[in-house]
Amino acid sequence: MRLFKSVLGLAVASLAIAACNQQKPGAGATTAATGEAAAATPEIAYVNSDSLLTNYEYFKDVRTRLQGKSQKAEQNLKSQAQAFEKEVARYQQSAAGMSPQQRATTEQRLAQKQQQLQSISQSAGNDLAAEEGEEMKKIYDRVEAYLKQLSQEKGYKMVLTYSRGNSAILYGDSTLDITTEVLAGLNEKYKSEKDTAKADTTKKEDSKK
Repeated sequence: MRLFKSVLGLAVASLAIAACNQQKPGAGATTAATGEAAAATPEIAYVNSDSLLTNYEYFKDVRTRLQGKSQKAEQNLKSQAQAFEKEVARYQQSAAGMSPQQRATTEQRLAQKQQQLQSISQSAGNDLAAEEGEEMKKIYDRVEAYLKQLSQEKGYKMVLTYSRGNSAILYGDSTLDITTEVLAGLNEKYKSEKDTAKADTTKKEDSKK
């Protein structure tokens, strides 16, 4: 089973967001100062979605965990399929010595087993796809929340995504690329969350001793 078929589709989706709390320029010197500040800070920036997914630690942890689940499910299904194939082979070898009723009963049982294996395979695939979808939504929400916060701080009115060969942005000045800054912020935030969770777990384990 191939995981993350739609990851790039998620990353390439537009993350355009309106910046909040934009102050209106005042009169005189205040107007001039505000104009200079606005000129210094671009209102539109973009993030390279390929780099974002490749280097976002939260995404890498999710991918590793889901790939582990997928491999475990595949191994389980492979083991059951091999056992079924051996059972079919044994039947084929002994079918000649069976009565018509015995053959019919055995073939019916094998057909039911085959259907069960197909059902298990489909169910496992659906479960993995559902979990993958949930995790992708979490990643999207985390990135979107961080970009909203960053836009409020920096004064961006819109943040776009860029993916080479699959983007509405044909060209973007490198000074508008905030991928490195966004990655640093996302990874720092995720590290802080992991450290906090680890500390909480340690406290709970110590309290049980």
